[in-house]
Amino acid sequence: MSLPPYLLEVGLEASAHQLEVAETLIGVGRFLVIFVAARLLAELLVRLQLPTILGELVAGVLIGVSGLHLIVPPETQAAVSGAVLELVGSLADLPAASVRDIYVESFPSLEAVANLGLYALLFLTGLESELDELVAVGGQATTVAVAGVALPFALGTLGLMLLFHVDPIPAIFAGASMTATSIGITASVFGELKMLRSREGQIVIGAAVLDDILGIVILAVVVSLAGGGSLELGPILKLVTAAVVFVVAAIGLSRSAAPAFDALIDRLKAPGEVIVASFVVLSLSCFAATAIGLEAALGAFAAGLILSTSKHTHAIQESVKPVVALFATIFFVLIGTGMDLSVLDPTNPANRPGLVIAAFLLVVAIAGKVAAGWAFLSKQPTNRLVVGLGMMPRGEVGLIFLGLGTQAKLLSPPLEAAILLMVIGTTFLAPLLLRLVLAGKDGGPDADALAEIPT
Repeated sequence: MSLPPYLLEVGLEASAHQLEVAETLIGVGRFLVIFVAARLLAELLVRLQLPTILGELVAGVLIGVSGLHLIVPPETQAAVSGAVLELVGSLADLPAASVRDIYVESFPSLEAVANLGLYALLFLTGLESELDELVAVGGQATTVAVAGVALPFALGTLGLMLLFHVDPIPAIFAGASMTATSIGITASVFGELKMLRSREGQIVIGAAVLDDILGIVILAVVVSLAGGGSLELGPILKLVTAAVVFVVAAIGLSRSAAPAFDALIDRLKAPGEVIVASFVVLSLSCFAATAIGLEAALGAFAAGLILSTSKHTHAIQESVKPVVALFATIFFVLIGTGMDLSVLDPTNPANRPGLVIAAFLLVVAIAGKVAAGWAFLSKQPTNRLVVGLGMMPRGEVGLIFLGLGTQAKLLSPPLEAAILLMVIGTTFLAPLLLRLVLAGKDGGPDADALAEIPT
């Protein structure tokens, strides 16, 4: 049996069996810690009438770099618990240093599983979206998305430059980190509140999709600036055009491809035909999105839209929900594991500049998205505060921006801490505020028909 290259590198003086034992213990141990921690916190928060996603994020914080160091993303530069390394090393008969190398090198496999959970969740979100209703609120969603990108970006960038004298490139990068909305977190919260099919839910999901597209464009521009490259209009227009064509094509395919999908399912006899065929469509859509320079997450949502008119929609939903329950949990826990809350300590003088900037960024990040809820015209009654709050969480999108800025060495420690706190604040506050605003209300006439998205 051949070993992965990284196992060969760390195992020059160890047997193949020892290395395989260590890798297996690390892999299985991660899943064990994640699921136990997430379930305990989720059960606690459900009893407090709070969204389970918040429990998963808190679980990640407790077991991650801010807590027990049981699950530590390598990019955080934090060390995994020495007790964990010693335990695995003693069981596999390997030195702790070798176990640490295996831990770091095998971490991408856990992130790949987490991404599968994100894609499954976005696929389910698209599947449960009423396409006619989503198109009907297209104008409002577009206005909300544009306002929700422009306001935080402009206010954040200009505020950092004028009030805190931050250089233009870091200021633009920080402003860009506030533009996108985490569609994964938004979808999970609205699904849990049974609001996905409400008018507010459809506007928010549609705007979050457009936010993702606009965020890709801004990310391309900022990365070009950070790398010292020249800003060329041609590639930017090409990217925007590709995104628009992709979304329009997905909407069109929902009318033509779904019947063909139904005909195929009716001919298949082997068990698992619904889930396998659905994930083939999901994979093709993610592949197509990535191939033309878009985010795979956008492709996952588009795949759900394509199959949303299938007569097998209910069967697909029931097949996908267990996948979401398992793997989306890993995704949200991993977000929490990377959050370093030590930057919240005001007694450390080094943290204070970051806390002041963080307070500014958090206010702008919240106000910009909430204000976007009032940026559209509607003849129908709409809870605009719900729309604004639904656009608030940055989640993994903000962390991606932060990671890129750190990697490119664009951010000073205070600005890096400030962006992290902005991401943490918006991610944690959005579910809580939505729960408070919607307390005692149902999700509208379709609420009973919409099954809760498990996370």
